[in-house]
Amino acid sequence: MSKTIGILGGMGPLATVELFRRIIALTPANRDQDHLHILIDNNPRIPDRTAAIIGNGESPVPMLIDTARNLQRAGADLIVMPCNTAHFYLPQLQPALKIPIIDMVGETVRTIREEVVVLLATDGTWTARVYDHACAAHGITLLQPKAFDQQRLMRAIYGIKSGTAPAVFQTDLAGIIATTSANGAQAAIIGCTELSLIPLSSPLPIPVYDALTVLARAAVAQARDSS
Repeated sequence: MSKTIGILGGMGPLATVELFRRIIALTPANRDQDHLHILIDNNPRIPDRTAAIIGNGESPVPMLIDTARNLQRAGADLIVMPCNTAHFYLPQLQPALKIPIIDMVGETVRTIREEVVVLLATDGTWTARVYDHACAAHGITLLQPKAFDQQRLMRAIYGIKSGTAPAVFQTDLAGIIATTSANGAQAAIIGCTELSLIPLSSPLPIPVYDALTVLARAAVAQARDSS
């Protein structure tokens, strides 16, 4: 008997849709009935995570907990949260629930084989050091893009949130990956779910680990595990 997945969504809505799509794409299925039961609470009223972390906004924790509990009451057996920055609050969320939240950050870092990796993420993820502990535990050195490139990433992230087509930022993302590769990065983490929406040009100079795909794969594996 498979488990029911609860998607704690709205951060942002497009990333929520994309996680749903990737879970479906990664599920071995020959008919409708072979797919997983998925509940989605797309709550765009959750306060901005980056703004809260840098001290310019209200805490998202109360609404994150309320939304997660909605999914729990609705019958979810596990929760996935398609927002890297929101994982800063995982230590406050998990104790408030009776069901597990899959740790997207931990799952992503466990897939990495390289030793020097650039993290492409929000200012909030960097300020909160969301990936630092997991990477240090696996002997991975994290590189941050140069200030100019970090600003370009933030423009892309908020541009996508405001309705700009993700493909508009394809050249920017590919260029940033190439620049960081030239500066010593052996791989890249797509550590923001809006950046996950940008189609990547091919070939790229270094391997790219997309946290949203890693999360979708983990969700499918854990939901199909009947143990």
